Amino acid sequence: MPKISVIMLTYNRENYLKRAVEAILAQTFQDFELILVDNGSTDHSGEICDMFQEKDKRIKAIHIEKSNIGTGRNKGLDIAEGEYIAFVDDDDVAEKDFLETLYVNAIENAADISICGAYIDEENSVTPYGVFEDTRIMTPEEAIVNLMWRKMYNNAFPTKLITKKIFESNRFLDETKYEDIHVMYKVLANANKVVAFGKPKYHFTRHASNNSGVTRKDWMITPEYLAEYRGAYQTRTDWLCRRFPNYSEYWKYFNWSFQISMVNKILSNKILNCEKHLQEMRKELYENQESFLKNPYVLDFEKRWMEEYINER
Repeated sequence: MPKISVIMLTYNRENYLKRAVEAILAQTFQDFELILVDNGSTDHSGEICDMFQEKDKRIKAIHIEKSNIGTGRNKGLDIAEGEYIAFVDDDDVAEKDFLETLYVNAIENAADISICGAYIDEENSVTPYGVFEDTRIMTPEEAIVNLMWRKMYNNAFPTKLITKKIFESNRFLDETKYEDIHVMYKVLANANKVVAFGKPKYHFTRHASNNSGVTRKDWMITPEYLAEYRGAYQTRTDWLCRRFPNYSEYWKYFNWSFQISMVNKILSNKILNCEKHLQEMRKELYENQESFLKNPYVLDFEKRWMEEYINER
């Protein structure tokens, strides 16, 4: 059995896929299997998957009907045989010691989850993300708090090596577009220990067809995006308050912080089709303004936004 199962879902990425696969095959850590899930591609991506399967016995290529990312990842998990699971995207590039770094840190620290830093590659720039000098050992609660601050790492599954046993009770949802926000906090919550290594070992490639575009470009915010995120964040808040009640002030703060951020983005960018969500968020923030403003984690600019957008009601 391989130590690591690397799962890569692909859909119509023939211009990126070969590069992504070759980066995994070139890893210094070679005790892995690579599961390529062709998510109903209509270009040559499926053929590229089959070509790699024919060349390397460690590669499994499966083809499914077009579905969402969560369904495709679950298909990969169904056949994964590794002790640990790593998810990589079909348009990204892993450094040669990506798997080795994650695996060694997991084993040496007896951690269920190992995380590394990353680069964000855009057309004219390369920006380090989640970069720090030392190695951080965290409890599940501490790891989730750091997840929500989004300074060390974010909700994306690439950059994280996760013991397979965690996925026995935590699967991706089949009916969502932004699947990571529904699952990552539960994955971290079910770890015995989380280790984070701040050196960048993975490259996120940003381009026009990225699923994450709306999270980086405020003017792309839609009612559908707000509906899914608002619902997911409220569910997350309730779940975490039950699971880790001693951290409830954190969990409530992050939910309100998201909402005031969205109010600011909608009003600052004059987004006209989100009026219903805007009014609902302003109403909730107005009703909870005392608790939010007294929360020990609230930031000064959030207080200013509350004064500007909420207290005027």
